[in-house]
Amino acid sequence: MVGSSMSDEETRLANNRLKIGFILLVGASAALVAVQAGATLVQAAVALLCGVVIGGLLTWYLRRWSREFTAVNRR
Repeated sequence: MVGSSMSDEETRLANNRLKIGFILLVGASAALVAVQAGATLVQAAVALLCGVVIGGLLTWYLRRWSREFTAVNRR
């Protein structure tokens, strides 16, 4: 039987990088939308900060939801 090609530590590191990338993507998206709408530099920075917070909350929620989903399917 073939096992995972990544160790547990490599998997954890890859998952953390994916979460950070997703959070930064949401934050950068919010900042770019603000700039496209004609925001000042301060307003774009606030949009970036708010986007990062929202991305963090979304990541937290999706992680919690996925744990519930995988727990049901492992029965």
